[in-house]
Amino acid sequence: MRLFLPISLFCGLALTASSAICQESAGPKSKWIQLFNGKNLDGWTPKIRYHQLGENYGNTFRAEDGLLKVRYDADKYEQFDERFGHVFYEQPYSHYRLRVEYRFVGEQCSGGPGWAIRNSGMMLHCEDPKLMTVDQDFPTSIELQLLGGNGRDSRTTANLCTPGTNVVMDGKLIKRHCTSSTSKTYHGDQWVTVEVEVRGSGTIRHIVDGEVVLQYSESQLDERDEHARMLAAKQGGLLLEGGYISLQSESHPIDFRKVELLVLDEQSPDVK
Repeated sequence: MRLFLPISLFCGLALTASSAICQESAGPKSKWIQLFNGKNLDGWTPKIRYHQLGENYGNTFRAEDGLLKVRYDADKYEQFDERFGHVFYEQPYSHYRLRVEYRFVGEQCSGGPGWAIRNSGMMLHCEDPKLMTVDQDFPTSIELQLLGGNGRDSRTTANLCTPGTNVVMDGKLIKRHCTSSTSKTYHGDQWVTVEVEVRGSGTIRHIVDGEVVLQYSESQLDERDEHARMLAAKQGGLLLEGGYISLQSESHPIDFRKVELLVLDEQSPDVK
């Protein structure tokens, strides 16, 4: 069963009435908000597996040289040991356009899984990080997966993965964990710009080089997942109208030099 909740009800059940997600319907916004200020991690809170919310184990997430960096210093990360991490922005959103510029650098942390080489992500519609368990690997969310090439093979970026969630594509409920986009492959340490347009529980579009490379709708909690069922009971339904944004730590160093957001009016046309 998929239950649609009006944004006003979602705000009352899941978030505070003063939060940004509840303010979006007040009117259109026209300026990009810099979520990362280039100087420090003000406004961001880390949650790393096996550690409490707010504990930035090993200084994994850091602001250096005007960049938001994810690093794995050898004195703390002799082995990765599945310490997947996420850094959460302080405000939830529902209708918005999010743009990041990223690059993969260096070598993967020892002990990181093979699939996580040059792998990170932008997590959308995230649960409140306060609801995550200490040993939880990924927040229940919609992931725009960021991938880099190995210099030889094709490997798309801006893919979709769904930890604890499902989406609808072409009128069908998609229950597989990951779906590839139609983007080209980005090898090496080059900077890549990826955008995502999020329309609450409506359409979400992944955009690379100005082209839509993946599209879906009706993001929703997965009834097969116990933690997702708890979240559904808490918010009063399965459908995801909005949530928090986070960036991943999945064992390969990555830099972000821009993380910016444009709030969209719920009734506004697509932003070009």
